[in-house]
Amino acid sequence: MGVLDQFKLDGRVAVVTGAGKGIGRGIALALAEAGADVALAARSAEDLETVAAEVRERGRRAIVVPTDVTQMEMLENLAGRTKAELGAVDIWVNNAGGLPDGIPRYLTRTSEAQFSAQIDLNLKAVWAGCVVAAGAMGEDGGVIVNISSRAGKDMAPNLKNGPYAASKSAVNSLTATFSRELAPRIRVNAVGPGPIPTENFTASVRMDTPERAEEVRRSMNIALQRFGAPEDIGAAVVYLASPASSWVTGQVIYVAGG
Repeated sequence: MGVLDQFKLDGRVAVVTGAGKGIGRGIALALAEAGADVALAARSAEDLETVAAEVRERGRRAIVVPTDVTQMEMLENLAGRTKAELGAVDIWVNNAGGLPDGIPRYLTRTSEAQFSAQIDLNLKAVWAGCVVAAGAMGEDGGVIVNISSRAGKDMAPNLKNGPYAASKSAVNSLTATFSRELAPRIRVNAVGPGPIPTENFTASVRMDTPERAEEVRRSMNIALQRFGAPEDIGAAVVYLASPASSWVTGQVIYVAGG
């Protein structure tokens, strides 16, 4: 098999949570372009239908499954629908996450309820997704990719976002542990994005003008001097989901501009 052939996902079935917009949309479209059929999950069916149409334009099958990833039974429904309509799951991407209310906080100014909501969305949902994904994969196994964050290893003080960083750091630990528990049948890795101006990110740092966007970019000291794009993360996920990374597990790949 040639090098480029190792990145193909023809005939594979992928699940992407948080697929309605931003990074999740970028991941779903990248997987489709590589050849995978995609089950799209998020809370908004309207957003998902738009992405599903884009997947189908690329010649792949897509299903829409509205899902609250903090609810185990809804993740189990997602797995069941995928197996019934597309086939056994080969790739599962735990992308859904972020700030529950879009507000970054100091740890000392976070209520117990706010902290619990952050952990439910960014950590518990990933744990539950990994458990459900493992059960949905066939005898030949598959690949799980968790979406972490640069903040999980390198908290940017100006973001004042300790609860988020803590939850993503825990995702890195969870990824490493699952990679051992599920080996050799299932590989488990993570991608840690740097700053990407998604709707959630833009709102949380109040990046509402070009001048403010440039101010934020400069404050983050990005070596490559630009924000990332969803396509940057999609490309990394395709690598981790494909045979090209067949000897990679338990790793966090930071796609963060340096």
